[in-house]
Parts: sequence; C-alpha cells; structure tokens
Amino acid sequence: MTIDNAAFEGYRRSPNQKTNLPRLFFGTAIVVAFWMAMTALVLFAGTYVYIVWGLPGPSTGRYMQDFLASPVGILSALTSFAGIWIGLWVAMRFVHGEPLSALFGVTRRIARGDFLKGLVAVLITSLFSEVLLYWMQPEILRGPIAMSSWLLSLIPILLLAFLQTSSEEILFRGYLLRGLAYRFKSPLVWAVLPGMLFTSLHWNSASTFAINASVFISIGIFALLLTLLVYVTGNLGAGFGAHLGNNLTGFMLISHQEGYNGFALLNAKPLEGPGWTNWDAALIAAIGIVSTLLTMLLLLHRRSPLRVGTNSESLF
Repeated sequence: MTIDNAAFEGYRRSPNQKTNLPRLFFGTAIVVAFWMAMTALVLFAGTYVYIVWGLPGPSTGRYMQDFLASPVGILSALTSFAGIWIGLWVAMRFVHGEPLSALFGVTRRIARGDFLKGLVAVLITSLFSEVLLYWMQPEILRGPIAMSSWLLSLIPILLLAFLQTSSEEILFRGYLLRGLAYRFKSPLVWAVLPGMLFTSLHWNSASTFAINASVFISIGIFALLLTLLVYVTGNLGAGFGAHLGNNLTGFMLISHQEGYNGFALLNAKPLEGPGWTNWDAALIAAIGIVSTLLTMLLLLHRRSPLRVGTNSESLF
C-alpha cells in the first residue's frame, strides 16, 4: 500500500501569509467562543421551552439533564455545533482573509465520491464491530422509539449528525491541521496535536477509568485514520463521510450511551453504566482498533472498490 502525498502537500501550502501561530490561536479562540455561546443558547433556551411546553421526555426534577435526555434535547444539542461553522467563517474571513471553502481541500470543494466511500466503508465496519460487541456483551434491548417515529426522524438526524460531524472535521482536520501543517513539517505537531484535542473531548466522567481509556484508544486510532485520509486525498470529503457513518450507527442503530439513545432502534449496555471489567475495556479497545484497520484497508488498498482519492467529483 503506497501513499502519494502530492494532494496533501498542495493542501498544506495553500494558506496565505496571514496563517501564523498567533492568528491560528486567535482564530481558534473565536471558534470556541461561538461554539460555547451556541451551546449555552441551546441549553438554556431549550430547557426553558422543555419545561414551559411540557415536552415529552424524562421527568426527574433535574430539568437540564431531563431536557438533554429527551428526543428534542438530543436534536437541539446537535444544533449547537453550528457555532463551530459560524466561528470558522468569522475566523477565516476576518483573521486569515480566506474563504471558508479553503479548508475543504485543494480544490476548495468537498469530494463527493470520497464522501460516499468513507460513509459506506465505516457503516460496513461499524456493523462488523457491533457483531463483535454483541458477542462480548449480548445485553441488547429494543429501543423505545416506534418504527414509524424512527423513519420520520431519519432525515432530521441525518442532517443534524452531518452538521455535528462535519463541524468537528473542518475544525480538527481542516482548520487546525492545515494551519499547523503550514508552519510545521512534523506530523507530531499537525497530526497528533489536533487528534489529541479531538480525543480529549470524549472523556465521560460517568464511566470508569478503564472504559474511558478504551474509548480514548478507539477514538484516537479513528482520529488518526481521519487524518490519514486528509493526507492521502488533500480533502475533507472522506473524513466527512467516515465520521458521519460512525455517529449515525450510534444515533440510529445501536446506542452505547444513555444520553444519546432516544432515536436508536437498539440499546446496548451503556458504557457509562456499572459492571464493566478491565478485560471488557481491553476487548472494546481491541475491537475499535480492528474496526479502524479494516476501514483503512477498505479506503486505501489499491484493489478496494472504495479506495479514496480516485474521484474528483464535488459534494458542494
């Protein structure tokens, strides 16, 4: 498996002279500020509406937690990621003097073919990993959502999940990676640092240290794959699709988190719940690693029909 990095070299050299470390830090602060502001707006306004209108959902007396655990709360939480897109537009326009589309790739467009390939590949390997997780822990129950409601929620969840995953990709594998790669040659800087930041956001205080460690390993390896896809293609398309496929599996098919199971057809034993052993955590990490390696083969092997970097069609 040989990798041609010509596309990535064009991507890393594409920023203008305004892309330096002080501006990159300032731009990142702008993005975080918009993200936090949008999150606060969603939390407080959403909780208020949830209480006043008496929307369906849990009723434990912890109003904000009840809102976030409700179906409308899950959808609302996903909208908060619009703050990242808004913040990036502001940072690119007023700090760097570039269009937001410059982050998409060398062509300034998202590669449609790579997006679809990334999506299909991760859906395949996610189902494979779910089979292994079921073999390890067969406690899976039918979710409370009716099939008719599930079908009606497909499009909203698909759009909002894309909003969430694409915002994370364009921030961590676009803005930060591109800006750091422009200034530093070492992948320890432009690949590892954004990957560590991305992975650290997935810490769950309700889970044990062993489970958190296994999740960190799984997500960290997946983040490296997403970075590798940018390195191979010089475009965010494949990462957009792969990340979307990963999250759609958890949102819509089999949920492993209590806080995000409102729309899932099946609910597995929650990772933040009790009863997980250190051996279980090691197996979860191993399954995550194997699944990511299979995804890498599907997307990068020269004989794979899902090989990325061979289609220049744009998504937008």
